[in-house]
Amino acid sequence: MDSKNKSAETSYLPVPWEYREVIEEEINKKSTGKIFFFDRDGQVAEAKGSVVRMTEEKGSGEFIVLDDGTKIRIDRIITLFGKVGAAYEEYDSYGSSCMDCTGGYDIDEL
Repeated sequence: MDSKNKSAETSYLPVPWEYREVIEEEINKKSTGKIFFFDRDGQVAEAKGSVVRMTEEKGSGEFIVLDDGTKIRIDRIITLFGKVGAAYEEYDSYGSSCMDCTGGYDIDEL
């Protein structure tokens, strides 16, 4: 595996067309900025630069390639230049998880 491939090693999940469309728009605009994503260890990571292309790798999924050669799997992108990515809901669920908590009590006891 390419050492510049920083995306998660989980199974690829197909991405709705609207996320691909946002990526294509940013490629066409030659936008530069920050991308937040889940890395191979499932931790939030960031990369900076511009997206030069989107590519598909058989058996691995679809990736964006940055101007420095970094590859990020598109289903693991949390935000792309401030715009919501395909993994945003997963990221957001971590922040809301405590609200789902019962504090160690059985729900029937509350």
